[in-house]
Amino acid sequence: MGAAMAAINSIYSNTDANVLFYVVGLRNTLSRIRKWIEHSKLREINFKIVEFNPMVLKGKIRPDSSRPELLQPLNFVRFYLPLLIQQHEKVIYVDDDVIVQGDIQELYDTTLTMGHAAAFSSDCDLPTAQDLTKLVGLQNTYMGYLDYRKKSIKDLGISPSTCSFNPGVIVANMTEWKHQRITKQLEKWMQKNVEENLYSSSLGGGVATSPLLIVFHEKYSALNPLWHIRHLGWSPDARYSEHFLQAAKLLHWNGRYKPWDFPSVHTDFWESWFVPDPAGVFKLHRHNS
Repeated sequence: MGAAMAAINSIYSNTDANVLFYVVGLRNTLSRIRKWIEHSKLREINFKIVEFNPMVLKGKIRPDSSRPELLQPLNFVRFYLPLLIQQHEKVIYVDDDVIVQGDIQELYDTTLTMGHAAAFSSDCDLPTAQDLTKLVGLQNTYMGYLDYRKKSIKDLGISPSTCSFNPGVIVANMTEWKHQRITKQLEKWMQKNVEENLYSSSLGGGVATSPLLIVFHEKYSALNPLWHIRHLGWSPDARYSEHFLQAAKLLHWNGRYKPWDFPSVHTDFWESWFVPDPAGVFKLHRHNS
């Protein structure tokens, strides 16, 4: 929740566009989300709070995962965008562990190719400015997410060396999404996984990513790479150059090492957008605190 508030603050502070924020939470958090927004500098924003009912996931998630936090119901919110957000043609989805340094209007203006329901950032677009040697175990192909020993996966006919994409930032066309029944297709691949264990279990983030990789294979548009500079949470030793990060439009701390916890990297970029919790519950964990 504290992460989401920092993300919202960064978006709102860097644009003149008229942004409507949909903040999605589970029922027991909704009043706290409202309080945090209304009793902080965010009180000026235009927002709606939406309840996500985890019952929609019943029977669709395998209980075993090497990272149980990735089975949190909210990881699957992005599968249900048209059900949570009505009356909008185009929507931006962002994970809560991001901050935006550019004007969000620019991301919103991303061109979606005719017939595409979404744009993502391809994992082969990773900037060379990063010291990739530090990102050990980083997956950037389908082979890292899908278990190619399984018949259902083989039968898709997708080469295992195909570049994956990261669904932490999505620009989506709701009309196309509904027309192609994307949510239904994603649910089908969740259910198949429960029955057949299709996804690589070694993986960070594969639980929600794998069905998207299947459904959107060769059917997505590309985001400008500077609008999704990621893996800042991958390792406490991985560093980007400061100069490069200043030029980035969006930073994403995907991985275990979150910028409100210790250890983590490039926390100064995140902390400048931190919105203190009016209830005093959410606190930053720093080495000396």
